[in-house]
This record gives sequence, C-alpha cells and structure tokens, in this order.
Amino acid sequence: MPDSPRSFAALRIRGYQAHFSTYLLAMMADNIEHVISYWMAFQKFHSPALGGFAVVSHWLPFLLFSVPAGALADRFDPRRIIQCGMALFIVASLGWSYFFITDTLQLWEAMALLVIHGCAGVLWQGASQMLLHDIVPAPVLGSAVRLNATARTLGVLVGPAVGGAIMLTIGPRYGLLLNALFYLPAVLWLWRAPYGPRFQSRAAVPARAVRGLADILRTIAEVRSQRVLAAMILVAGCASFFVGNSYQAQMPGFAHDLGHGDPGATYSMLLAADAAGALAAGLLLESRSGLLATTPRTAVVMAMLWCVSLGGFAATSSYPMALLLLFAAGVCELAFSSIAMTLVQVNAPAASRGRVIGLYNMSALGLRAFAGITVGLGGSAFGIHASLMASALVLLLVLGGLSYWTGRRAASP
Repeated sequence: MPDSPRSFAALRIRGYQAHFSTYLLAMMADNIEHVISYWMAFQKFHSPALGGFAVVSHWLPFLLFSVPAGALADRFDPRRIIQCGMALFIVASLGWSYFFITDTLQLWEAMALLVIHGCAGVLWQGASQMLLHDIVPAPVLGSAVRLNATARTLGVLVGPAVGGAIMLTIGPRYGLLLNALFYLPAVLWLWRAPYGPRFQSRAAVPARAVRGLADILRTIAEVRSQRVLAAMILVAGCASFFVGNSYQAQMPGFAHDLGHGDPGATYSMLLAADAAGALAAGLLLESRSGLLATTPRTAVVMAMLWCVSLGGFAATSSYPMALLLLFAAGVCELAFSSIAMTLVQVNAPAASRGRVIGLYNMSALGLRAFAGITVGLGGSAFGIHASLMASALVLLLVLGGLSYWTGRRAASP
C-alpha cells in the first residue's frame, strides 16, 4: 500500500515541489475569481437565480465530462490537458475583467463565463491526478494525493482572503487581470516538465479511443468487478449526493441560529473551522505517515465519523461545540477523501486510469450538484438543522450497509 514511512515524502521530490506550488497557485486563483466575480455579478444583477446557476455550473461539468476528460488524459499528454484547463481559467478571468471594466456584462455572458470556468476545472483536476503517477514513485503516491488535497484546502482558505485584499487595493475590475497571472506558472512549468507519455520508461499501454457515453458505461462495467474501486467510488458518490459541501451554503442560517455575537463573524468562523480541520488533517497525516491505514475500511469509518460530526453540528445550540464539531468534520472529510482517492489511483488499471479517475471525480464532485436538493430544498421544507441531520443520518446508514457489503465480498472465496 502506498504509505511512505517518511513525513512529507512527496515534497522531497523536486518535480512534485513544482507541481504542488503551481497547483496551490491555481487553486488560490480559482477561489479569488469566485470571490470577485460572484460579488460583482450580484451587485449588477441582484439575481438569486444566477447565484444558483453559479453552483450548478461549477459541479455539473464534473458530472457530465469527468470521464471524457479522463479519456483524453489516457490518450494524450496530461500536461497539455492541464494547460488547456489553465487557458480556460485565464479566458474566464480576462472575460470577467473586460466586461467589468467596460460595464457591458449581460446575464447570458455571465452564465457563459461560469460554464467556461466549470469546464476548466474538469480538465485540470483529472489530468493533475493522472500526472502524479509520472512525478512520484508508487510508494510515495499516498503522500502526493494527501498533499494535493491539503493544497486544495489551503487554496480555498487563502483565495477568499487574497481576493478580498485585491478588491480593497486595485479593485475588482482590474483585480481579475492580476488573477489571470496566477495561472501562468502552471502553464509555463508544464511546457517543459519531463513528465507524460514521452518520458515513460515502461512499455506504453495501447490508447483507447474517446467515445463519450460509451466510455462511462464501459468504465462502470470495469469498476464493478473490482471491489476496492467500486467501494471507494460509491463512498465518494454517496457522500457527495447526500451531503457534499451543501451545508456550507447554509452557514449563514446556522450562524444566525447559533446567535453568537455578530452573525457575519460567526459565519466566517464556522467556515474557517471546517477548512482548518481539513488543513490540520493533511498536515497531521503527512507528519505522522502511517497514522491511518490506506484501506477501504479506514475510508468508510472516517466517512461515518464525518456524518456523526455533521449531525452533531446540526443538533447543537452551543457555538464553541459547533466550531469543534466542524473542525472534526474537516479532519474526517480530508482523511476519507484522500484515502479513497489514493486507493482509486493505485488500483486503477493502467490502460484506463484516466477514465477511472474521471469516474471517481464524476462521483465525488459531480454528484455535489444534487446535494443542494437533499440539504438545500430539505432545509426549506423542514429547516436546515433537521435537513442536515436527516441527510447525515441517511448517509451514515448507507455507509454502514456499504461497509457490510464490502466486508462480505472480502470474506467470500
């Protein structure tokens, strides 16, 4: 199993240092763009529908295009796929900036830019995960996946702060011109980085043609026969479908109900507690390599503890306890998601690795588009506390059944 006994093992590899740095910059820029574009679009249109479309356009491309994007990474150089994703990010940032500077933004143009941004993420994420296999050796892969997850969390934490600082200094209109520059290091490094199919010493695997929906169906059929892959994709998909990150969109309501001082500050602290837990988990798991075994059972147990933490958060009326439970939820989420991703990357067949990773992303990220129904619409009907508790409980029961199923299959001859 790919657990290196050395702490921060992947960061000892020069190529991964460059990958980590450029990934972190791109993730930060991704979130800077969210902060500035969402704010400016709201100021211009005051449209809740556009806000809802922003969420859908961010996750729906992962649901529709993750497997085809993985098929492209199987067939072509992942470096070029990532560069295409960065190019779309740059187009989106420059597009927002142009329309803000000229004050000519129309609703359909805002929607088009949001879709471009969502498609950029699909190309970037899957190909980045593919490229890890060329950058680090197999024993260090678990470290690289955990550090990528940590970089993602750090970008989510730092991006809004940097975006706010940019808005206060050079302003939102020109701030997105600056933001486009943060994507360039990845483009430039990947131009000559010695990774990808041309630099592989192992025998090349025959590439399959890219076939859209047929790829999805064939990949699902391949995964069904492999217990570990099937279990981890199901864990990620169930977590995204029933809960995902939809509770974060309801944080203003939770902050108001907790009634602890200024609602704005309470809201910010609740979001920070969740992200801080994920960041702490990434640093802890790397500094204490081997603390958690990279096994399907560990992933399921950590996902179940995530459910318990979120259910407790929804039930509590104590602000300090809410912070503690959200911190615990962040720890558990990073732990189970990084373990699941590591197992998928290690066990995916070489000939279809991109497609399998794409199927995982479709499950783990694409299904988040539906969590707005389970938690969001449920919150409108029954209240956000009852909705989140019910969603967490249902997910806990589903994970319990999945744990029993995987245990029986493992025990069967």
